[in-house]
Formats: sequence, structure tokens, C-alpha cells
Amino acid sequence: MRWALILGASGDIGSKIANDLAAQGWSLYLHYNNSYEKVKRLYDKLDSEYSKQEFLIMQSDMSKISEIDKLTNSVFSLDAVIFAEGTTKYGLFNQLKMEEFDEMLTMQLRYPLFLLQKLEEKLARSSLGRIVFIGSVYGGYGSAMEVGYSTIKGALSAFVKAYSKEIASLGITVNVVAPGAVDTRMNNMFSSDVKEQVAEDIPMGKLAQPDQISYWVTCLLADRAEYLTGQTIYVTGGWLQ
Repeated sequence: MRWALILGASGDIGSKIANDLAAQGWSLYLHYNNSYEKVKRLYDKLDSEYSKQEFLIMQSDMSKISEIDKLTNSVFSLDAVIFAEGTTKYGLFNQLKMEEFDEMLTMQLRYPLFLLQKLEEKLARSSLGRIVFIGSVYGGYGSAMEVGYSTIKGALSAFVKAYSKEIASLGITVNVVAPGAVDTRMNNMFSSDVKEQVAEDIPMGKLAQPDQISYWVTCLLADRAEYLTGQTIYVTGGWLQ
């Protein structure tokens, strides 16, 4: 039985990834920080529908490096890690507070990277060995009003390029799936009018749905995806490309 750790399993994209992987026979570690009720509903659904698989709920505050060991000490068998957590701060860069940037940096870069240091040996023992980050088109294109977020997502793409060269001999792949505009709760800060304006700029004429992002994550976890590593796959509907 294969096991995947999903960071941010309570989010729209994370929960969809969990549903899709469970349907393919995976057992899952379901991580959350504050949204226990959401992840518990997800757990109850999966546990009811897939009784032959195992699902474990795990709590950790990814803004605190000190909580890495709490998570890793609860992870045993492991074949894949998916980083689906994310947050942004919208506004001019010269108004971004240092503590706000530090929180994003730790949650989306420092914690994931140092977590992988702890999990690398477990992934190397797997016959699969997959790491997938949910990035952003802004990591390659850049966005005004989200400079800090764009910087961090760009750093993820640089990380997988370098790290993939170290772990290829261990049979581990690492890639980024970088969505464009996705219809998730994180984008509820924007009005319907703003989202409609964005949709008009997208060649496909609409925002992505979470399942259209989850699809590419499941592709990267397939056995025949073992030769793809160090890449950033842009799933944007042609937007900003």
C-alpha cells in the first residue's frame, strides 16, 4: 500500500488531491493547521468510502520550523509528499511588513525544504519516491501587488531544479505544478467583478477548478512519470504564457 503526505489537505486543492489519490488506492497523511473541522470531514468521507485504506490526520503549524519534528515523528511508510499549502499577502511591496513576508517564507519555503531533509531517507526507501509542490504562474511571470508571493514561488522552481540533481540517483523525483488563476477560497479576497476581469484575460475564458490542478499531481505520481524531474509545469489555460 502506498502512502502520501499531503500538506494543506484541508484546502480546496489539497482536499481534491486527497480525494483523487484515495480513489487510486493511496493511504494518506492529511495535514492541517487550523482547519480541523474541514480535514475531519475529509477524513470521515475517505474512511467511509475506502475502508481498506488508512487515513491519518496530522496537525502542524508550518509557520514554525520548530514543529517539523512533530510531523516527521508521526510519518512512517512514505512514497510521496505533496505541498498544497499556501497563502498570499496582497498589496504594494513597499507596504509588505517583514513579519508578513517571514510568515509566507517559512510556510511555503523554509518549512517544506527542511521537512524534506528529514523525509528524504524514507522517500529513498520507497519504490516510487515523489515530491510535488503546488506553485504558481507568478513564480515564473511575477505579479505586481504580490511581489513577496511571486518571489517565494519562483524560489520553489529554482529549488526543484537543483534538488532534483541530488536525489535522482535515489529514485526520487521533485516537480512543481504551477497553476494560474484557480477558483479557490484563497481568491475569495477578490470580488466577482475582479475575477470576471481575470477570466476575460485567460485564453480559456475561465478560472481553473481544483480538480484540473489535482489531475497533474496524480500524473506526476504515476509509475511512468519516473523520468520527469526538476520541472515546473504551468497549468494556466494559456494565461500569462
